[in-house]
Amino acid sequence: MTTLKAVQWNTAFLGCLLAGSCWAADNCSGRVNGVALYGDTIEVGKGHTMTVFESNNITTSDNSPNNAAGKCGGYAITTPDGKTRVVGVCARKTKDGDSWSDEWVLEPGAERGTWKQVGGTGVFAGKKWSGWWQPVFDDGKIFMGNWGGNCN
Repeated sequence: MTTLKAVQWNTAFLGCLLAGSCWAADNCSGRVNGVALYGDTIEVGKGHTMTVFESNNITTSDNSPNNAAGKCGGYAITTPDGKTRVVGVCARKTKDGDSWSDEWVLEPGAERGTWKQVGGTGVFAGKKWSGWWQPVFDDGKIFMGNWGGNCN
Protein backbone atom coordinates (compact mmCIF):
# COMPACT_ATOMS: atom_id res chain seq x y z
CA MET A 1 0.00 0.00 0.00
CA THR A 2 1.33 3.40 -0.86
CA THR A 3 1.74 5.98 1.84
CA LEU A 4 -0.70 8.32 0.07
CA LYS A 5 -3.37 5.59 -0.09
CA ALA A 6 -2.85 4.79 3.59
CA VAL A 7 -3.14 8.48 4.36
CA GLN A 8 -6.44 8.73 2.51
CA TRP A 9 -7.84 5.66 4.26
CA ASN A 10 -7.06 7.29 7.48
CA THR A 11 -8.11 10.82 6.84
CA ALA A 12 -11.58 9.61 6.47
CA PHE A 13 -12.46 8.85 9.96
CA LEU A 14 -12.93 8.19 12.52
CA GLY A 15 -10.73 7.21 14.61
CA CYS A 16 -11.59 3.93 13.89
CA LEU A 17 -11.37 0.42 13.81
CA LEU A 18 -11.88 -2.55 16.32
CA ALA A 19 -11.62 -6.29 16.92
CA GLY A 20 -14.25 -8.80 15.75
CA SER A 21 -16.04 -9.10 19.09
CA CYS A 22 -16.86 -5.39 19.00
CA TRP A 23 -18.25 -5.52 15.45
CA ALA A 24 -20.97 -7.89 16.62
CA ALA A 25 -21.98 -5.32 19.27
CA ASP A 26 -22.51 -2.45 16.78
CA ASN A 27 -25.52 -0.29 17.62
CA CYS A 28 -24.57 2.58 15.33
CA SER A 29 -23.19 2.65 11.81
CA GLY A 30 -22.86 4.86 8.80
CA ARG A 31 -20.72 6.19 6.02
CA VAL A 32 -17.71 8.49 5.95
CA ASN A 33 -16.38 10.54 3.04
CA GLY A 34 -13.32 12.72 2.74
CA VAL A 35 -11.55 15.00 0.27
CA ALA A 36 -7.81 15.53 0.66
CA LEU A 37 -6.69 19.12 1.24
CA TYR A 38 -3.00 18.67 1.96
CA GLY A 39 -0.38 15.97 2.17
CA ASP A 40 3.37 16.26 2.52
CA THR A 41 5.75 13.31 2.54
CA ILE A 42 9.38 13.38 3.61
CA GLU A 43 11.84 10.54 3.26
CA VAL A 44 13.58 10.08 6.58
CA GLY A 45 15.85 7.39 5.15
CA LYS A 46 15.74 4.80 2.39
CA GLY A 47 12.21 3.36 2.50
CA HIS A 48 11.43 5.19 5.75
CA THR A 49 8.88 7.97 5.20
CA MET A 50 6.54 10.22 7.15
CA THR A 51 3.45 11.86 5.65
CA VAL A 52 1.37 14.58 7.32
CA PHE A 53 -2.13 15.26 5.95
CA GLU A 54 -5.39 17.17 6.29
CA SER A 55 -8.83 16.56 4.74
CA ASN A 56 -12.40 17.81 4.70
CA ASN A 57 -14.64 15.08 6.09
CA ILE A 58 -18.32 14.22 6.50
CA THR A 59 -19.97 11.36 8.32
CA THR A 60 -23.57 10.20 7.99
CA SER A 61 -25.70 7.75 9.94
CA ASP A 62 -29.31 6.53 9.86
CA ASN A 63 -29.21 5.21 13.45
CA SER A 64 -27.16 7.77 15.43
CA PRO A 65 -26.68 11.56 15.63
CA ASN A 66 -23.33 11.24 13.79
CA ASN A 67 -24.35 13.41 10.82
CA ALA A 68 -21.77 16.16 10.61
CA ALA A 69 -18.96 17.83 8.70
CA GLY A 70 -15.47 18.90 9.70
CA LYS A 71 -11.80 18.22 9.22
CA CYS A 72 -9.34 15.40 9.89
CA GLY A 73 -5.58 15.43 10.11
CA GLY A 74 -2.81 13.08 11.02
CA TYR A 75 0.28 11.26 9.94
CA ALA A 76 1.44 8.05 8.32
CA ILE A 77 4.74 6.36 9.07
CA THR A 78 6.15 3.82 6.62
CA THR A 79 9.06 1.88 8.05
CA PRO A 80 11.89 0.39 5.95
CA ASP A 81 10.16 -3.04 6.12
CA GLY A 82 7.28 -1.52 4.08
CA LYS A 83 4.71 -1.40 6.89
CA THR A 84 2.54 1.69 7.20
CA ARG A 85 0.73 2.84 10.34
CA VAL A 86 -1.71 5.76 10.07
CA VAL A 87 -2.91 7.83 13.03
CA GLY A 88 -5.30 10.76 13.03
CA VAL A 89 -7.89 12.97 14.65
CA CYS A 90 -11.15 14.43 13.37
CA ALA A 91 -13.44 17.20 14.61
CA ARG A 92 -16.97 17.65 13.24
CA LYS A 93 -20.08 19.76 13.85
CA THR A 94 -23.77 19.00 13.20
CA LYS A 95 -26.32 21.40 11.70
CA ASP A 96 -27.55 22.04 15.27
CA GLY A 97 -24.07 23.11 16.42
CA ASP A 98 -23.25 20.00 18.49
CA SER A 99 -19.68 18.81 17.96
CA TRP A 100 -17.42 15.85 18.65
CA SER A 101 -13.85 14.79 18.06
CA ASP A 102 -12.35 11.35 17.63
CA GLU A 103 -8.96 9.67 17.40
CA TRP A 104 -8.31 6.78 15.07
CA VAL A 105 -5.61 4.42 13.88
CA LEU A 106 -5.03 1.96 11.06
CA GLU A 107 -2.38 -0.59 11.93
CA PRO A 108 -0.05 -2.06 9.29
CA GLY A 109 -1.80 -4.71 7.16
CA ALA A 110 -5.23 -4.16 8.72
CA GLU A 111 -8.34 -3.88 6.53
CA ARG A 112 -10.22 -2.04 9.30
CA GLY A 113 -9.12 0.60 11.70
CA THR A 114 -10.43 1.66 15.11
CA TRP A 115 -11.80 4.97 16.44
CA LYS A 116 -12.85 6.43 19.77
CA GLN A 117 -14.61 9.65 20.67
CA VAL A 118 -12.43 11.93 22.79
CA GLY A 119 -14.67 14.97 23.27
CA GLY A 120 -18.07 16.42 22.48
CA THR A 121 -20.74 19.03 23.10
CA GLY A 122 -24.54 18.82 23.12
CA VAL A 123 -25.76 15.28 22.37
CA PHE A 124 -22.11 14.15 22.22
CA ALA A 125 -21.07 15.52 25.64
CA GLY A 126 -19.63 12.92 28.00
CA LYS A 127 -19.92 10.06 25.48
CA LYS A 128 -17.31 7.30 25.24
CA TRP A 129 -18.28 5.97 21.81
CA SER A 130 -15.87 3.76 19.85
CA GLY A 131 -15.81 1.43 16.89
CA TRP A 132 -14.29 0.46 13.56
CA TRP A 133 -14.03 1.96 10.08
CA GLN A 134 -13.19 0.46 6.70
CA PRO A 135 -12.34 2.04 3.33
CA VAL A 136 -14.63 1.28 0.37
CA PHE A 137 -13.06 3.52 -2.30
CA ASP A 138 -9.90 5.59 -2.32
CA ASP A 139 -8.21 7.20 -5.31
CA GLY A 140 -5.71 9.26 -3.31
CA LYS A 141 -7.87 12.42 -3.43
CA ILE A 142 -11.38 11.22 -2.53
CA PHE A 143 -12.20 8.67 0.16
CA MET A 144 -15.37 6.69 0.93
CA GLY A 145 -15.79 4.26 3.78
CA ASN A 146 -18.14 2.57 6.24
CA TRP A 147 -18.06 2.68 10.01
CA GLY A 148 -19.76 1.06 12.97
CA GLY A 149 -19.49 0.87 16.70
CA ASN A 150 -20.95 1.31 20.13
CA CYS A 151 -22.81 4.60 20.53
CA ASN A 152 -24.42 4.09 23.94
